[in-house]
Amino acid sequence: MCGHMPPFGVLNVHKPKGITSREAVDRVERLVRPAKAGHAGTLDPLATGVLVICVGQATRLIRFVQRMRKRYLATFLLGHSSETDDVERQVVAFPNAVAPTRAMIESVLPQFIGEIQQRPPAHSAIKVAGRRAYKLARKGANFELAARTVTVHRIDLLRYNYPELELDIECGSGTYIRALGRDLGVALGTAAVMSALERTEIGPFQVTHSITLDPLSPQTLLQNLQPALTAVCDLPQLTICDAEIVEIRHGRPIPMPLGHESKLPLTDAPEWAATNDRGELKALLIEKRPGQLWPQHNF
Repeated sequence: MCGHMPPFGVLNVHKPKGITSREAVDRVERLVRPAKAGHAGTLDPLATGVLVICVGQATRLIRFVQRMRKRYLATFLLGHSSETDDVERQVVAFPNAVAPTRAMIESVLPQFIGEIQQRPPAHSAIKVAGRRAYKLARKGANFELAARTVTVHRIDLLRYNYPELELDIECGSGTYIRALGRDLGVALGTAAVMSALERTEIGPFQVTHSITLDPLSPQTLLQNLQPALTAVCDLPQLTICDAEIVEIRHGRPIPMPLGHESKLPLTDAPEWAATNDRGELKALLIEKRPGQLWPQHNF
């Protein structure tokens, strides 16, 4: 990509079905070379919807996007199971499956809201002794991933026409929607596999405002690049003057704005997003000493 300034920002991409998240990033990376690109929150090939791709130095902000709330539209087939908990592998009918009533489904859904324990699918990207679980699972290795705490904020039942069940789910990071469906099936005395998944939101990034990969060119990519600040919209913000920008560029601290002294221990103090007077992200700062903000990253 020619240009005076390397690209620095965030793309809200609509990932199509059938490609990996990494393949979507590769397409973007080809357009922004030599700059790098990276994605926040993996979507399986089966899944579609919002894939946030950070470009250039904004790749340092991926962890902030990953922490944001996510929203999904998920479709499950009750009375069926598979080793991947979705329809990517052979789907097997559950023996003597009984169709649950809508009232039964409504009565068990609250068990899956709040902080819950969830065992990730064996076919997931989690590492087991340094190797991806899905690679071990494909080779027939016998293992079970440990359950972990995830947060589900809300589940709404949108449509039920047995065997198809459609849910609108809002959750925190690390939640596996196909594992949620699997566990819901068990709670109903049957089984369930995920047949479709669309991520409709990550924080402020919505599927209705996402861009498709196909017609993307270096020019349209730049036109659709959102400010890096959108990736850290959850952080406290601070406008700094040119003299302060020079200070932090040289690794020196600037004073904390009056009235903002952290009540938290300094190890837990939040990072600050520092912008110039045009609202452009210039640095991430952290309160290393009381009343002093030190540069964590300069942009």
